[in-house]
Amino acid sequence: VFAHIPPHAQRISVAKKRDRHTLPQDAINALIVAHVKTGAIVVRLKGGDPFVFGRGGEEVEAVRAAGLPVEVIPGVSAALGCAAEAMLPLTHRDWSSAVSFVAGTCKGLSEQNWSGLAGHGRTLVIYMGVTCAGAIADKLMAEGVSPGIAVAVLERGTLPGARAMRTLLADLGDLVEREDVVSPAILVIGEVVLLSDAENKLAALAGRAEALA
Repeated sequence: VFAHIPPHAQRISVAKKRDRHTLPQDAINALIVAHVKTGAIVVRLKGGDPFVFGRGGEEVEAVRAAGLPVEVIPGVSAALGCAAEAMLPLTHRDWSSAVSFVAGTCKGLSEQNWSGLAGHGRTLVIYMGVTCAGAIADKLMAEGVSPGIAVAVLERGTLPGARAMRTLLADLGDLVEREDVVSPAILVIGEVVLLSDAENKLAALAGRAEALA
């Protein structure tokens, strides 16, 4: 995408990582509005889809509140792109008729109600859940999700160095630590994970343990 940006265009990075934001969201909104008011064409470039955990809704609200025109070009959200790359169908006529997307950030995790989102015939996709993967697994099991349900960890999906791994819910926190998983990554929980090309890390771990015995 960057290759198509005209050389004369001004580039302003407002990149975000966990707990490290170049600018707070309100400042980003104000920056967009300020540049649009000058008559410039402003492109707010995002990864994935701007309206799926992308703060796109807030930015559109800010521009419209200023009485300025705005257009949204949809993208491919991480859940869809990463799952497709791993040959992981989020829905399947025989395995899952429902899929839910949630944010797995640590703040407020205990207050979120995910009851009924994961289990037989349902797929749960968790964004931003790597840091709290162990707590997420504990939360789901406490809410009645089977410890033996399949989980995929899709790290750097569609990017160089992408990894697709699978294990069981009870092992999720340990897997993230063993494999040094870092963001960007998403978690997919459900029976459809068994259809994917994700590497079975629990089987690999058992094989290594047996070889050392």
